Amino acid sequence: MASSVFASAFGSVHELLNSTAFIVARDLVLFLVVALWLGLAYWAFRDARRRLDDGLLVGLATLLSLTIPYMGVLIYMLFRPPETLGDVRARDLELRTLEEHLGQHALRCPVCRAEIAEDYRVCPVCRTRLKQLCVECFAPLEPSWQVCPYCTASTLAAPVPSAELRTADLDAALTAEATAIGNGSPRRGTTRA
Repeated sequence: MASSVFASAFGSVHELLNSTAFIVARDLVLFLVVALWLGLAYWAFRDARRRLDDGLLVGLATLLSLTIPYMGVLIYMLFRPPETLGDVRARDLELRTLEEHLGQHALRCPVCRAEIAEDYRVCPVCRTRLKQLCVECFAPLEPSWQVCPYCTASTLAAPVPSAELRTADLDAALTAEATAIGNGSPRRGTTRA
């Protein structure tokens, strides 16, 4: 009797495994497993193309996904770059823009755009007067200042035309200053007590 129950149980399992519904369900599950495996390999290929510049590495990621079902994709995900190539390009462009913006704070001549230092009174490239001199202390002043912050003089020296700067002769200026000192007249910027 026990053998008949045992044969009956295996008989019903055998009938179930050989039934058309089981075969269709088994084939459908196998199809879905293979489709998911190939879909994951295709995803790894597309993702690797978005993240890697080297075609050999893209092929290696795809091959890994195909040769080791399901685990190959997980291994690729562990070692893939965190950023896409588009993100890297956007970050590089943003950094270059920020660097250019920071570099724009360097002082430049208003005429020729040459880089100048803060204490320049004249642009060394185009000879544009950048600062005027105080009448009292001869300190270089910004063009917009109305009062000298060093000596509080309210009248500023008249700006020298740039044509006069171009034709000024250093020897003549030194000779005139030496003559003035030799005659006992006070130098510019000094007062007699």
